[in-house]
Amino acid sequence: MRFFRRAPFIIAAIITLLISPFSFLGGTTATAASSLKDLIILQNMPEAKIEVKDNQIELTAMTTYNDGHFKTVSEGLAWRSKNKNVATVDENGVVTFTGQNGRSFITVSDGTSMDRIAVHHKPSGETVIKETGKRYNVIENAIAGMTINEKIGQMLMPDFRNWDGENVTEMLPEIEQLVKDYHLGGVILFAENVVATEQTARLVADYQEASEKYGLLMTIDQEGGIVTRLQSGTHMPGNMALGAARSPETAQDVGQVIGEELNALGINMNLAPVLDVNNNPDNPVIGVRSFGESPELVADIGTAYIQGLQSTGVAATAKHFPGHGDTAVDSHLGLPEVGHDKERLLAVELYPFQQAMQEEIDAIMTAHVTFPKIDDTKVISKKDGTEISLPATLSHKVLTGLMREEMGFDGVIITDALNMGAIADHFGTVEAAIRSVKAGTDIVLMPVGLEEVADGLLEAVETGEITEERIEQSVRRILTLKVERGIIKSENPQSIEDIIANAESVVGSEAHKQVEKEAASQSITLVKNNQVLPFDYHGDEKIVVIGNTYIDSLYESVREYHSNTELMAASGPLDDDQLAQLEDANAVVVGSYTYNVSGRSPDSAQMQLINQLIEHVEAPVVGIGIRNPYDVMAFPEIDAYLAQYGFRPASFQATAASLFGENNPTGLLPVTIPGQNGDVLFEYGFGLSY
Repeated sequence: MRFFRRAPFIIAAIITLLISPFSFLGGTTATAASSLKDLIILQNMPEAKIEVKDNQIELTAMTTYNDGHFKTVSEGLAWRSKNKNVATVDENGVVTFTGQNGRSFITVSDGTSMDRIAVHHKPSGETVIKETGKRYNVIENAIAGMTINEKIGQMLMPDFRNWDGENVTEMLPEIEQLVKDYHLGGVILFAENVVATEQTARLVADYQEASEKYGLLMTIDQEGGIVTRLQSGTHMPGNMALGAARSPETAQDVGQVIGEELNALGINMNLAPVLDVNNNPDNPVIGVRSFGESPELVADIGTAYIQGLQSTGVAATAKHFPGHGDTAVDSHLGLPEVGHDKERLLAVELYPFQQAMQEEIDAIMTAHVTFPKIDDTKVISKKDGTEISLPATLSHKVLTGLMREEMGFDGVIITDALNMGAIADHFGTVEAAIRSVKAGTDIVLMPVGLEEVADGLLEAVETGEITEERIEQSVRRILTLKVERGIIKSENPQSIEDIIANAESVVGSEAHKQVEKEAASQSITLVKNNQVLPFDYHGDEKIVVIGNTYIDSLYESVREYHSNTELMAASGPLDDDQLAQLEDANAVVVGSYTYNVSGRSPDSAQMQLINQLIEHVEAPVVGIGIRNPYDVMAFPEIDAYLAQYGFRPASFQATAASLFGENNPTGLLPVTIPGQNGDVLFEYGFGLSY
């Protein structure tokens, strides 16, 4: 592979051997020189954040090597406090303030090297004074010791969803070698990779073991709701459900639970939350993944979610910048456009992202969407030769000019997946990656063709199209994030048995299930009720549940409350025999499921079914919007309508509880529901209760 056949690196290696001050000592080589090490307290690094929580600080010792790489260390250390009247320190580096005013130096030693950090207690609170000096410039020293291949590798985040046609659920030798050969900085996991708690914990640990020097960013799209990758644990209601609940406290709890479960599994970065403002009911890709149509609501609930998630040590990622809400094209399939000017974008689409930046969000994901009022650059599509606008993911004006320089974001920028149609169809595999890096991105997500993209970026550096300084800017941000989130390889890694035991106690715990239940219960929105709900059936009254997609889940949830409940699976209008079966029904509950405009058209088979029920059935008809609250646009004459915003078990259970009055629905619409003629059917913020 061309990526590894570079003469300059061979020459560099020879020079290293020649100039090494230890090369003449009894056969000691550059390898021995690289093993020379220092011991420092990680919190002395300029980039390290220090948090005093419950009168305690957790200090971490770190070994730094001569070639620049570093590892945490926990064994063979002696921690001491110079003034135990002010603060004590245990064998694990946990400092506890006694409450007495004064200063103490906390020291750590491995018998060869030593470091210290000062802690103060004052009436105004606790403070920490870092040591200074070159030995703490760990990230700069690491970058100085990295080859250009290693630097580029830090910026690559592929997926290994499948291998030879099989789902990857355990580490394969071929994948382990790719992690090493390309010095990968991260890997993204999908549902195919994370089927069970023990299996996931083991796979993630094996990935980290494969990383030779720097820990991997192990990422996943665990948004909640319809985008939930983990197949074990809790399945939190999605963003629009949280928007309907209107509770920042609940959103923070949900973010914290998601973070705790990911952290227990070793997954250290979540590509969530979505901060797109869904002000276009026709949006086919965001929809219920958004908290709602109000920028303020999205910002308030979104930042609470971020606080909860990042409090667990898991990095959060706001997406999709500058905003994918007001689009009618799925960027997985095509190239959407948002034609608003900057003033409008700052007031609506960009507002939640700006608030997230103020909350010090770790990362932001780009949108494969064009914003011609920000960047009117035109390029020729490789798909059909037509002239197209440059999408935000590849735009220097958007990522560097707008996000970094105008809005002041200094965290990690990650592209949306580069294998999506909006990019893959119009730009070459290598060109897309090069353009994204030149635009200002730090992490290239899911590059199409790992070898080709790595080679392409290397060649771009060698020819001067991308400067090595530009690459190092990204590496600096990536390593800073890894240090801040403790994503560092360890001299004394935790045993896999302990990792699995902890994961099994955390993932899907009863406390987490309770948060899941409360969030779902708070989200259910009673949009219409012609004195039909709550049901008051206790005997032989007959309820019939009708529908197609996820209808079994709805049926089982209703049946738990009323045993005389029947299921009628149907995806279109009923025949006469089926209608006859409904003549003795006391109530009909019909579930609708849509994800696009055509699905909610009154002409669709599903909507014809619901309107047929409204017209021909004597019993009251209650509609359940399983996914999109907009479904009621197609059947406004229904007797009652509940929106549940997602198809996870907790949402069905909360809907059934609401139908029978066990849960008083208090959710408020986070979006406006328009009528078929463009008027307003139900306003933003509308919601009934019992």
